[in-house]
Amino acid sequence: MGHTYTSCIFHVVFSTKQRRPTITWPMQARLWPYLAGIAKTNGFRALEVGGTQDHVHVLLSLPATMPVSKAVQLLKGGSSKWAHETFPQERLFAWQEGYGAFSVSVSGLPATIAYIRSQVMHHQRRTFEHEYKSFLEKHGIKWDERYVWG
Repeated sequence: MGHTYTSCIFHVVFSTKQRRPTITWPMQARLWPYLAGIAKTNGFRALEVGGTQDHVHVLLSLPATMPVSKAVQLLKGGSSKWAHETFPQERLFAWQEGYGAFSVSVSGLPATIAYIRSQVMHHQRRTFEHEYKSFLEKHGIKWDERYVWG
């Protein structure tokens, strides 16, 4: 891979199971850096991590050898195990089965980072479901209502 150069940047979004508000403030303060650590340990980068009590946004920079599905699997699996060990009182915490991954150009990085950092304020005006639906529409992705609203 010495002569291969790529820029694979994805804005990944996934929620807690049944959109339960189980990512408490104390958990968020530790979970966001933990997700970045999982990325680093596995050879990719989390450029920004943020979210609210029921979902997370992760801006990922992936090497050509890492499919986005594998990166998300590593993030969700590793963080779920850690959360249950570190916050045993949050026994209902779990990630939803699916996720959304949206490509981001280098020129779009500053706006995407600002967007992820403003999640708490953003969701005072707009629900996760409406946010997610707008991402799908913007990117021309067809969806099944059962998974977006359920």
